[in-house]
Amino acid sequence: MMKSERPERPLKALVLAPRGRDAAVACSLIEQTGVASLACADLTAVVDVLDENVAFLLMTEEAIRGADLKPLSGWLADQPPWSDLPFLLVTDHGGGPERNPIASRWLETLGNVSFIERPFHPTTLLSVARAAVKGRRRQHDTRRLLANLSESDQRLRTALHAGRLGAWEFDFTTSQLTIAPEGKAILGFAAGEDVGLDEMMRGLAVDDHVGVLKALGHSLASGQDFAVDVRFRRPDGRIVWLDVRARLVRDAQRAPRRFVGLASDITVRKTAEATLQDLNEQLEKRVEERTAQLRGAHDELVSQIAERERTEAQLRQMQKLESIGQLTGGVAHDFNNLLTAVIGNLELLRKRVPPNPSSDRLIDGAMQGAQRGAALTQRLLAFARHQALDARPVDLAELVRGMDDLLRRSIGPSIAIVQDFPPGIPPAHVDANQVELALLNLAVNSRDAMPEGGTLTLALDVAVTGTVGDLAAGRYVRLTVSDTGSGMDDETLRKAIEPFFSTKEVGKGTGLGLSMIHGLAQQLKGALRLFSTPGRGTRAELWLPVAAGAAEVVAPEASVDAPGIKRRATLLFVDDDSLISLSTTSLLEDLGHTVVAATSGPEALDVLRTGRPIDMMITDYAMPGMTGLQLAEEARALRPGLPILLATGYADLPTKSGFELPRLNKPYQQAQLAEQIQGLLG
Repeated sequence: MMKSERPERPLKALVLAPRGRDAAVACSLIEQTGVASLACADLTAVVDVLDENVAFLLMTEEAIRGADLKPLSGWLADQPPWSDLPFLLVTDHGGGPERNPIASRWLETLGNVSFIERPFHPTTLLSVARAAVKGRRRQHDTRRLLANLSESDQRLRTALHAGRLGAWEFDFTTSQLTIAPEGKAILGFAAGEDVGLDEMMRGLAVDDHVGVLKALGHSLASGQDFAVDVRFRRPDGRIVWLDVRARLVRDAQRAPRRFVGLASDITVRKTAEATLQDLNEQLEKRVEERTAQLRGAHDELVSQIAERERTEAQLRQMQKLESIGQLTGGVAHDFNNLLTAVIGNLELLRKRVPPNPSSDRLIDGAMQGAQRGAALTQRLLAFARHQALDARPVDLAELVRGMDDLLRRSIGPSIAIVQDFPPGIPPAHVDANQVELALLNLAVNSRDAMPEGGTLTLALDVAVTGTVGDLAAGRYVRLTVSDTGSGMDDETLRKAIEPFFSTKEVGKGTGLGLSMIHGLAQQLKGALRLFSTPGRGTRAELWLPVAAGAAEVVAPEASVDAPGIKRRATLLFVDDDSLISLSTTSLLEDLGHTVVAATSGPEALDVLRTGRPIDMMITDYAMPGMTGLQLAEEARALRPGLPILLATGYADLPTKSGFELPRLNKPYQQAQLAEQIQGLLG
């Protein structure tokens, strides 16, 4: 009988943050993840309430600095094998293990630690908390799997005992014979006695030696199971008939490694065969039934082990994608800073170098390369789910129709486009520009899969679903892109959304297209689904959430030409990167403005305190000692009406209620600078 599973108790999070309102704020944020939270006064209180249903423990650096961690370490050491309690440790800026030896010791003591450096955005804590809860639930899933495996093992042992079956194993490399207690009982030995190969050979009937050797040779030659009926003289003198069976296990070099098998006492059967031949069929049936029971138990155990291995492989893949996403997001930010300097200098170079077809061609090529680099960073940010999105209600049918000319030019005349947009499709809550980019990527992929031509079908419909994998329950507008191309096999399809994976030739693809679309769909709270059959084509489904309001008209992008200079102004430009400061200062001076440059927030505040006339401040966000937002707040305190523009390569920035700043995303061009300045100064 299957053992009933114990009911799962809800997870809870523990918070140890003694400073100010840190504990209350943390509990409020944690509860947004759907997990209850409990604030603890000290480490003793934490250890008192720790149990297997704690999702994670959030602690601040000051709460454990100098504290006695031995009780907590003892609890962690006593965790069951499946458990690895996550810790979220909030440290001050620079308090991570890379720069703080004490943090490294905490990492060694606590084990599964995620460091969060102050200052941080609430969404950072929410993201890390959700990841910790998700990981803890996977640990609980592992606990259930281990319990099921233990129960299966117990059922197998019970079946062997009930069927009076003795398990045995013979190692060819050591010539060691191991017999289970049930098997020793059949042979007439006590459970604690050593029964080796010599004892078995002495007890076997002499007439059966030839049959055993023949069965052994046949199994080794053919790889089939070893099976033989033998007579064995027990220590008490009684002769028993044994049905001995085994399966041959080979090593990696296909050499025989060991026999694993069972032995059953068939004395009764053999005696009955001698006196009552008519019972022979019934006895054979009983043996077959017992063998089937054993095979069924073995197959069930193997199936459960395979399922556990598949689960572990999926977990490793998810962790790998998450790590790559964090890495690519950071690389994209740094690359944006470099491109800002490159593009700015190219624009100035174009203006200052005398017109010459050769030099103009070189500058144009460099500018195109920089712009392609900027597009690549957008793909990296989309894959890492760090790209800032402007999501709003959008009529996808109108959006796709508006791309008709672009799509036809992109895929060529040999491919027919079929559109299936039924009336009544509700608007979707999306970023129109990013969806256009995603659709163009899918169309180009389909084009490459149909070198001899074919049909590209674009369709829209409304789908309603429950919670399935990474897709929440609700109504979705489903944008389907289908082609009649070469298709993909199962292995390629599984890797399709992995970053940098591409089936195209070197130089013809970045391997980020589908990764970017997958990241965009996740960021919009939707999903990307891929279906493909070799030789028949591929179908990509982009599931996008239905918007609550009416669709907005997507306005065409503004001209890239720099607006005319309305007034000359004195601008305070703040950036700690000398390359960006030099190029941007030159761009602003080229527009006719006077520029006062500062390399840090404190230096910029010193300029404002002098009373020097400043019409506008442009500041970077990520600077040592003081961020751009902190600088803006203090600058507004000194000069309340000062226009401030935040220029940054980051996509997600902390926000403060009632304090919003206009943003200029890096890399930017002179026209964008001029447009922003004109908009703020009038």
